[in-house]
Amino acid sequence: MATVFEMIINGDIPSTRLYEDDSCVVILDINPVSKGHALVISRECYPTFTDVPMETLSHMMEIARKVDGKQRSVLGAEGTNIMINNSPASGQEVPHLHIHVIPRFSGDGKTPEFRKEKYADGEMPKYGELLKL
Repeated sequence: MATVFEMIINGDIPSTRLYEDDSCVVILDINPVSKGHALVISRECYPTFTDVPMETLSHMMEIARKVDGKQRSVLGAEGTNIMINNSPASGQEVPHLHIHVIPRFSGDGKTPEFRKEKYADGEMPKYGELLKL
């Protein structure tokens, strides 16, 4: 079954397109965190960040950078959140790679919902060893 993004890319579902090329499509999010919230969507359906070829991912990030610039220059955004939710445990709702570019403004009251944790004594170096590349 096609993802909602495949249906959007194929024109089966209407969208407000901001950009498209052979690798990706940029649309406005239908449920924006703030007005101007855009999605950079891979044209080919890669379920997660780890599935996409580096060339495509690099291109998508360059397009996200351009969207960021446009949000800043036209909307007056003072910052942006650039996000990829990678797999359902992270909040990914559609199994099709997409990058959120969310315009942000001082005092907009929108904060990330991440609750910060603390490492127990001696725990941080252990995680460091486990995660070394």
